[in-house]
Amino acid sequence: MRLARSTARGLPVLLAVGLLLIGAVPASAAPTEPASTAPVALTGQQLTASWTAPLSTRGRYIVDADGNRFKLKSSNWAGAQGTWEGSGDVSDTANHQADQNAHNIPLGLDRTPIAKILADFHTLGINSIRLPFANAMMRDTAAVPDPAVTANPQLKGKTPLQVFDAVVAALTADGFAVILNNHTTSYRFCCGLDGNERWNSGQPTKQWVDDWVSLANRYKDDKRVVGADLRNEVRRDTWNDANWGWGDDHDLYAAFQEAGNKILQANPDMLIVMEGINWQGIPLNGMSYGRPMLTPVRNLSNTLIKSNKLVYAAHFYGYTGPNYTGADSGPGHTNDWPYEDFPLEKLKQLVDEEALFVTQEGQHFTAPVWISEFGAAGRGSDDTKEKTWFANFTDILVKNDTDFAQWPLVGWTGANGKPNDNWALISYDAMGKKQSVVDPGDWRATAWNKLVNAPGKTGQVPGANRWNMLDRNQNLSATMLAKPDWSPGNRKGNCPDTERLTAFARSSDRSLCTDANQPAKAPGNWTVVTDERYATHGDWAPGRGKLQCPDNSFVVGYSADGPVKAVLCAPAADPLPLTGRTVWFDKGDNRPSTGGSVTSDWAPGYYKGQCADHEYIAGVATAWYAHTGGVLDALLCRPLK
Repeated sequence: MRLARSTARGLPVLLAVGLLLIGAVPASAAPTEPASTAPVALTGQQLTASWTAPLSTRGRYIVDADGNRFKLKSSNWAGAQGTWEGSGDVSDTANHQADQNAHNIPLGLDRTPIAKILADFHTLGINSIRLPFANAMMRDTAAVPDPAVTANPQLKGKTPLQVFDAVVAALTADGFAVILNNHTTSYRFCCGLDGNERWNSGQPTKQWVDDWVSLANRYKDDKRVVGADLRNEVRRDTWNDANWGWGDDHDLYAAFQEAGNKILQANPDMLIVMEGINWQGIPLNGMSYGRPMLTPVRNLSNTLIKSNKLVYAAHFYGYTGPNYTGADSGPGHTNDWPYEDFPLEKLKQLVDEEALFVTQEGQHFTAPVWISEFGAAGRGSDDTKEKTWFANFTDILVKNDTDFAQWPLVGWTGANGKPNDNWALISYDAMGKKQSVVDPGDWRATAWNKLVNAPGKTGQVPGANRWNMLDRNQNLSATMLAKPDWSPGNRKGNCPDTERLTAFARSSDRSLCTDANQPAKAPGNWTVVTDERYATHGDWAPGRGKLQCPDNSFVVGYSADGPVKAVLCAPAADPLPLTGRTVWFDKGDNRPSTGGSVTSDWAPGYYKGQCADHEYIAGVATAWYAHTGGVLDALLCRPLK
């Protein structure tokens, strides 16, 4: 969520220093450009018929239940995350973002019947809604005030969560896909030092996870509630940065792993959307700071118990930058460039490095990328740099056929006839009269229409092989999660049930799974191997201890406590070849020259051994060294056919 300049008024110095993400929206005032062809407005019935829920992923694309591309053409219907700016009387509208008091429900319900609002959404050409909420909503038992739902009297007397339910039901009944977005902890407008910096700001991680599981169950029967966007713009708080993979209580990677997998255990149909770290460091000259976004995913990507449910997300605004908070003066301001100051070719490079590289096929990190927030000031803006940036950025989205969600969708029009928040695509005045980006007078229409109407991949998306990494203690097998601990006291690395292990990193807790040429599994128990009883058909690793699967089974997991203690073997439905080759990686990398994820590094600094895509791991060989202890030295790779 962007932070408007008006939001910072009256903030104490500490908070001002903490506007780490997004500072002031550039000043605005003046018009227009001719619009290109307006989007085709589908009716609710037509949109409903155009796709089949639930959604999943194939490579870099999101697909519907029939395997057809479903490109997220979205906007953010804000309000339920809170609009109060953090100072002054919460009941005073002047203390809310852009003088708009949402009363902690989606904006506009006081002004326009929900059926009319949804009809207006259709005119924009969107097919999906990102629906932000605050964790506070989950425990708010107070009814929203009657004036907050004047135009929707059927919602009188309902709590914010009950209103949220009604909005979700209306959206999905009208054909829209809904992605729930945990935006804030409290009902306070994001984003600075506002108590909403991390998923566990103002609440324990367990509460955050439990809230997500509750929502996954709550909407389980509505298949058009397609996704859970786990947390908005995670950033530094007063004292600490979030990190990616350190294993402490600030570890966003670990938090996303936990929440995503528990959501899928409750509701296996949901997409899990993970946004990278939005800001780290204190923005003072001479210190280290910046906006990592998805860059840590290059070397440490997420794996879920259903590997076809992961979507990554990132946010871009022209007045922020890779090392620029967006504060145009005062505390938090540095001499770094915002995105809108970079030449076009450099902007393309930055967007790729920070986000779109994830769509590269055949890597451990390959997934769809959803630019789930971007935007610009519309009516009345004379900010030529932002206008140029918006045109260039939407061109980048078009060229890369990227899923998107503009911020925000709905705002208010004031008594003067001007939008309170001219970033909104649609604004309603007190009588329900609409102003829209597709109406005359909004310079963004050309870029918006170009974006929504852009050609891109449609129809059937072929199945794509997956390579997914395991890190430290990750049991991602639904089969084994339903059973007692198969190697008590040891860390586990279990692939998702649709995959097998294909690579290990030496002296590391990292490994790689794949479903390339995956053999079908036979019914029956999986075998835990802790000794050499199955090491038959010759000595394939002389002088090493061998953990080898029974014939006609393949390695799908392992356990370790320092050295590898055991391997987990799944039986194949059909006989597997029993001849193979030894892949040594005790003195350097030994990976295929072509194939899955060989051009990306999922364990930097460690030797890696990897079978070819047409092979399976039948066993691992370990050795003990005085300087390293027990380590893996070799794999037994056998052909699948």
